Amino acid sequence: MDHSSEDESEISESEIEDYEAKAYKELKDGKFKVKISDEVFRCPFCQGKKKQSHRYKELLQHASGVGNKGAGTRNIKQKAKHLALAKYVEKDLAPDVVPSQSTVERAPPTERYHDELFVYPWVGVVVNLPTEVKGGRCVGESGSKLRDLLASKGFNPVRVHPLWNYRGHSGTALVEFNKDWPGFHNAMSFEKYFEADHLGRRDWHANMHRNCGSDLYGWVARDDDYNANSLIGENLRKSRDLKTVADIVAEEERKTSKLVTNLSNVIEVKNQHLKEIECKFNETNRSLFLLMEQNDNLHQSYNEEIRKMQLSARDHFKKIFNEHEKLKSELDNQRNDLETRGKELEKRETQNETERRKLIEEKKKSIYQPASEHNAKMILGNWNNAMRNSSLQMASMEQKKADEKVLKLAEDQKREKEDLHKRILKLEKQLDAKQALELEIQRLKGNLKVMEHMGGDEDVEVKEKVKEMIRNLEEKEGELEDLEALNQALIVKERKSNDELQEARKELIAGLKDTSSLALIGVKRMGELDSKPFQESCKRKYSADEADEKALVLCSQWEEYLKDPDWHPFKIIQVKEDVHQEIVNDEDEKLKGLKVDFGQEVYGAVKTALMEVNEYNPSGRYTVQELWNFREGRKATLKEGVMFILKKWRASKQRKRF
Repeated sequence: MDHSSEDESEISESEIEDYEAKAYKELKDGKFKVKISDEVFRCPFCQGKKKQSHRYKELLQHASGVGNKGAGTRNIKQKAKHLALAKYVEKDLAPDVVPSQSTVERAPPTERYHDELFVYPWVGVVVNLPTEVKGGRCVGESGSKLRDLLASKGFNPVRVHPLWNYRGHSGTALVEFNKDWPGFHNAMSFEKYFEADHLGRRDWHANMHRNCGSDLYGWVARDDDYNANSLIGENLRKSRDLKTVADIVAEEERKTSKLVTNLSNVIEVKNQHLKEIECKFNETNRSLFLLMEQNDNLHQSYNEEIRKMQLSARDHFKKIFNEHEKLKSELDNQRNDLETRGKELEKRETQNETERRKLIEEKKKSIYQPASEHNAKMILGNWNNAMRNSSLQMASMEQKKADEKVLKLAEDQKREKEDLHKRILKLEKQLDAKQALELEIQRLKGNLKVMEHMGGDEDVEVKEKVKEMIRNLEEKEGELEDLEALNQALIVKERKSNDELQEARKELIAGLKDTSSLALIGVKRMGELDSKPFQESCKRKYSADEADEKALVLCSQWEEYLKDPDWHPFKIIQVKEDVHQEIVNDEDEKLKGLKVDFGQEVYGAVKTALMEVNEYNPSGRYTVQELWNFREGRKATLKEGVMFILKKWRASKQRKRF
C-alpha cells in the first residue's frame, strides 16, 4: 500500500510540516467545512470525488491513508492537507463524535446491506501482496505483519491467513474479522478504505491484466468470491457460509427470543425456589428465636438457683457455727460442775480417812481392855460406821473413775469440735455451687458423728438432732443430684441448638448455590481450581486457536493432581515457641516446574486450591461448598447469610409492588 515518488524525495520534511501547520490552522479557523451532521462528514480537499460524505472513522482512515502514503498520484500539498485533516479530526472532533460512533458500530447495519449476500463470518480479501521467487517457489511475508498494519489503521482484524498453492505464496490473503456487528463495521471500513483510493474489487478486476504496481487491493468477500472457481473461493467454502444481513438479524432475534424465554423460565423456577427458602428460613428463624429465649430463661433460672443455694449455704453455715458455740458453752459448764464435784469428793475422802484412823485405834484398845456391855455397843457402832465409810470410799472411787471418763470424753469432744471448726473456716473460702452442697453433706456427717459421741441411749434430744441431720443430709444430696441433672440437660440443649444451626447453614448453602459470584454473600467451592490464570497464560504462550484447548487440558491435569492423595506438597514450620503451621512447599518439583513454565498467576491459583483442600477436606481431596463473604474474602457467618437473603427478599418484594 506504499507509493514512492522522485518528486517527493526532493522536498524537505520542513516544507511538508509548514504546509501541514497552515492547513491545520485554516481548519481550526473554520475556513473549510468538515462536519455536516453528528454522523456525516466530508473531506474538503477531495472536491472532485463522487463520494462526498463519510462517517467519522471512514474520514479518519481516508485522511490518514492519503497523508501517510507516497505522492505518486497526489502532490505534496495534498499529502500535507490530509495530514492536517487527520490531526484536526482526531483532536478537535473526536470528543463529540466518538461516543455516538461506538454506539452505531454495535448496532446492525442499515437497510442498505440487508439483502446483500456476504461471506459469514465476515472476511476480507487482500490481493497483490509482494512475493519473490526463492528456490523455485514463491515466498512472501507472514500474515502477522499485514495484520499489525491493518490494526494500526483501526480495522481490528482477528487474523490474516495467506493463501498458498502448489507454486507457493499466491500473493493473496484472507483477513478475518469478529463475527459480531462491530466486526462487520470494521470489515466495511476496511473495504471503504481501499475504495477511497480506487483499490477496491472492481478496480482490481479492471487492472488485474495490467501492471498494478505495488498497491494492495482489498474488499469484503461476497457471493461472487464465495462461488468463484479460484483459490479464494475454495478457501471460503471450507469453513464459511453465505448469509444476508437480514438473515443474521432474524437469527439473532430468534436466539434472543429463545434466550429470553429460557431466562424467564429460570427466573420463575428461582422465584419458586426462593419462596421455599423463605419459608424454611422463617421456620428456622422462629425455632432459633425460641431456642435463644429458652436458653436465656434457663441461664436466668440457673443463676437464680445458684444464688439461692449460696445464700442458703451461708445461712446454714452460720447456724451450724452458732450451734457449735452453744455446745462449747455447755461443755464448759459441765466441766466446771465436774471440777466442783471433784473438790467435794476430795473433802469426803479426807473425813473418811480421819474416821478410819479413829476406828483402828479403838479396835486396838478393845483387844487389851475388857469390854463392858456399853463398850460392846460402842464398838459395834463404830464397826458399822467403818463399814459405811468403806462403802462410801468405794463409791467415791467409782464416782471418780466415772468423772475421769466424762472429762476425757469432754476433752475429745472439744478437740473434735475445734478441728471441725477449722475445716469449716477453710472450706468456706472455696465455696461455689456444687462444692457448697458437697461441703454441706460432709458437715452434716461430721455433726452426726459428734452427736453419736455426745449422748447415750437415754438422750432423746440428741437422737432427735441426729435424725434431723440425717434428713438434711438426704435433702442436700438430692439437691446435688438435681444440679447435675440440670447441667446435663443444658448440655443436651446446647448440642441440639448447634445441630439446628448447622442444618440452617446447610439450607443457606443449598439456597445460595446458584447465586452470582458478584454477589456479596454466596457459595464458594473450596479447593476448586480457578481456570482464568490458565487461559491468560496459554493465550500468551500459544496461538488463539490452540490457547483454549491447551488451557483446558492443563487445568484438567492439575485438577487430577489436586485429587491425588499420594501427592502432598506441604511442610511444617515453627511460627512461635510450641506453635507450628503447615504451609505449601515451594520446593516441590511439580510446583517449581509449573511456575517456570506458566508464570506466577497459574502457580498462585494452584497454591490457593491446595491450601483450601488441605484445610477443608485433606482426606477426601475433593471440593467442599462453603458459605462465603466475597467482599471480605472469608467464611461468612450464619447471620450474614440470613441478612443477605432478607435483603434480596425485601428488594424482590419491593420490585413486585411497583
